[in-house]
Formats: sequence, structure tokens, C-alpha cells
Amino acid sequence: MSDLALPVPVRRPSGPARAAVMAARCLRLSRRNVESLLTSVLLPILLMLIFVYLFGGAIQTGTAYVTYVVPGVILLCAGFGSAQTAVNVSLDMAGGTVDRFRSLNIGGTSVLIGHVVASVARNVVSTVVVFGVAFLIGFRPHAGPAAWLAAAAILLLFVAAISALSAAIGLLARTPDAANGFVFLVMFLPYASSAFVPVATMPSWLHGFAGNQPVTPVIESLRGLLLGHPVGADPWRAVAWCAAILVGSAAASALLFRRRTG
Repeated sequence: MSDLALPVPVRRPSGPARAAVMAARCLRLSRRNVESLLTSVLLPILLMLIFVYLFGGAIQTGTAYVTYVVPGVILLCAGFGSAQTAVNVSLDMAGGTVDRFRSLNIGGTSVLIGHVVASVARNVVSTVVVFGVAFLIGFRPHAGPAAWLAAAAILLLFVAAISALSAAIGLLARTPDAANGFVFLVMFLPYASSAFVPVATMPSWLHGFAGNQPVTPVIESLRGLLLGHPVGADPWRAVAWCAAILVGSAAASALLFRRRTG
């Protein structure tokens, strides 16, 4: 009687496990791209120092300018960090990496979620560094634990939303350079908001856009929560904008991925 070799069942990792593996891969790639990491951290810090020390004395906000400008710089930091997400997704699509993953039964959803999770992790690190420099130059928040948690939740939701949007842009763009250029258009939004100057100081024809675009309620929520000011409906508006961007970007990514790989 001969021994029969019974096939050993192969346990395939679950969807969250595959996404975690993809996120770890993206973080390893980020560690190798030191120039991009330094740029995403140092450029917002440099802009903060320029605004505080070169322009802050001429801008009247009713408080120390460093206190006013930090929330806007934090959002700029998120924009710079998410730009690399669009480039990385575009590189994966153009280089055939996604096709190799699909041959290993790793779907596009796991790959894109991995990029977004890695982007959020990178942005958390860069945000902590920016906050540290802000404290050194005079930023003094007046928030309790609950306000800090609420501000962190809104900021994480914004970073996830802008990272998901960047992933969709990476699928839409045909080259990494084009992906980077598209994201810079998105990063213009903080300048046309209350990030650096009050909306009331802008030309009247710009008030409608500056007051009702996605970035302004996020900035006003962070500013109010961290400084102990009344926030009104701004947090709910910020959450609604971020959720809409996140859901819309996820739907667009699914459609674009099918078109690119179909």
C-alpha cells in the first residue's frame, strides 16, 4: 500500500492582512526615498518660519501669528505628504508592479489601501515634527484632552481623505510627473482659505469660495479646538467634506483601477 501525498491547503491572507502587507511595503519604500521624506517635512516648516518671521508682523489676526498659522501649515504638510502617494501609485501602475501583485491574488483594493495607510503614517510623523517646531517658536495651544482628541480625529480624517484623493489622481495620471503636478493643484487650496489670513481680509469676490471650500472648516475646527475658541458647526462641516472626499475618491479609484487593468 503506497502512501498518498495529500495536498496541503493553502491559507490565503485576508483582505486586511494583504492591505497591511502592502502598507508595510510602501513604508519600506518611503524609507529609501529620503529626499521626498525630508521635503515633505522641511518645506512646511520652512513656510511656517517664513510666514511667522517675515510676514507675521504685517498680518493682524487678533493673536500671535504663530498661533494663527500653525493649523494651516499642518494642512500644507498633509498636502505635501500625500503628493508622494500619487507618485507611488503612478509608479506602480506604469512599472507593472500592480500586474505582478494581481498574479499573486492581491487585488487592487489592497494595493491602494496600503498606499493610503502608509501616507497616513508618514503624515502623522511629519505632523508631530511640525508641531514640535511650532512649540519651539511660540505656539501655545489651550486645549484639553477631549479637544486634542477631536482635533486629532479631524486631522486624521482629512489626511486619509486627501491621501485617497491622491491615490485616485495617481491612477488617473499616466506618468509620475503628471501625478505630482495634479496634486500641487489640490495643495493650492490652503492658500485660498483661512490658513494664513482671515477670509474677511480677502477681496469680496473671493469670500464665497474661501469660506466654503473643504480646507477652511478643517482649519477653523483645528484652530478653535486647539486654542479653546468656539467652533460652532465647523467640525461637522469638516467631517462632512472629508467623508465626501474619502467616499468619492474610493469610488473613483475603483472605477479607474478597472479601466487601467481591464
